Amino acid sequence: MRNSKLYSILTQFDKYEQNRLRKFLVSPYFNRSEAIVTLFDYLLLHINTAREDEIPKETLWMQMVPDAPYDDVRFRKYCSDLFKLVQDYLAAEVYESKPAGKALLLMEAVSKRKLERIRSTAIRNVHKFTEQNTLRSADFYLDQYLFEKNYYELHKHDRTSKTNIERINKNLDGFYISEKLRYYCLSLGQRKVADHTYHIEFMDEIIQYVQDKDFPDVPSIPVYYQILLMETDGENLAHYFKLKQLLEQNGLKFPREEAESMYGFAFNYCVSKINQGNPQFQNELFDLYKDSLKKEIIIVEGELSPWDFRNITTIALRLGQYDWTEEFIKTYQHALPEAFRQNSVNYNLAQVYFYQKKYGEVIQLLQEVEFEDFTYNLNSKSILLATYYETDEIEPLYSLFESFRTYLNRHKDIPSSRRQLYANLIRFTKKITNLTPGDRKAVQKLKQELEATKNVASHSWLMEKIAELE
Repeated sequence: MRNSKLYSILTQFDKYEQNRLRKFLVSPYFNRSEAIVTLFDYLLLHINTAREDEIPKETLWMQMVPDAPYDDVRFRKYCSDLFKLVQDYLAAEVYESKPAGKALLLMEAVSKRKLERIRSTAIRNVHKFTEQNTLRSADFYLDQYLFEKNYYELHKHDRTSKTNIERINKNLDGFYISEKLRYYCLSLGQRKVADHTYHIEFMDEIIQYVQDKDFPDVPSIPVYYQILLMETDGENLAHYFKLKQLLEQNGLKFPREEAESMYGFAFNYCVSKINQGNPQFQNELFDLYKDSLKKEIIIVEGELSPWDFRNITTIALRLGQYDWTEEFIKTYQHALPEAFRQNSVNYNLAQVYFYQKKYGEVIQLLQEVEFEDFTYNLNSKSILLATYYETDEIEPLYSLFESFRTYLNRHKDIPSSRRQLYANLIRFTKKITNLTPGDRKAVQKLKQELEATKNVASHSWLMEKIAELE
């Protein structure tokens, strides 16, 4: 039983959800079998007491059907029925969480059953939820399309009056065009990290249609159109700046998850421009992060991911925003997931102290920090390496060279390009430490070698250290 899909899904429910699910199961509208409720209760007892032993089917059967000998076929049927009811409960919970969807389904039922006396009530309910909804994702226009469609069905018997066919099509277009553009943009984004090709019908026609029109009432369309232009014509910086303007104006008009995805395209574009040597986009990335923090777009259910926390700290420090960064860490540290909080705060404070040249504090914070996530680990070791170099701690530095290289070789889950990035950091740092002071020829040769090597972590810091030896 412990390896069954039924047991696995039940382990995902907290106590509150367990209670709601039980109320669902004891409702005679959904279930009339007491044996199924008993099966549910005993499985939860096993889960909630954190027992790791297997549950014999015969033991469960004795609790469910005490007066009958064990029947494996019937037992499997009980388990199957309970699993189906759990799935029905999950669907019902989603249904309950979408009052606008319930109101639309009521309109449909009223239309099909020709319940004239509650027609106005059904229409009024949908209007109420429409007026309360401030978001303008594609789903909003889908709901509006369904409302107008049902409204048409309720009134189609009046053949002489002008109908709402235009509104039906306008909302259908808003939903369809927005979603087509969204998924096309997602396919373009995925193409950068994976070798996948997607054939999406009608994109040429949609792009041609969109570029000649304004969509003041459907903000998702101009946003995705600008993302599309930015992804396909990245050398034209105007596409990015137009997108930034649209996000600043409309970022709060989309569900948080969708808005985060939109901002993600802008984040990635800025990072690509920074990597291409355009320092202007460090300020742009910082502005985007501040805007997304202000709108709480990158804060999910009160939590800020350790990776966003690190990225914000890093870009702020690169811009010399030391006071702002310390205030940011102080303000948002409590938004970090508890499991990551102390390590994340220590690591990011170490970054602040490194930029402030408080190397003693850096070493103290980083020596005991160890992350499961390899990105944090690599960055932490890079800062520690630079700190040992800056403080002339040669013995710890050479010890770190070896342990860092061992870490890279041992963790095969790190992408090879990323391993090479940090292997080159180790290699060049070691070469710099071996340079003879005053040997201008050797310094110049190493500088040229570094300039010719593209895949090197902390490239600007290494160039700075070489420049100090010239």
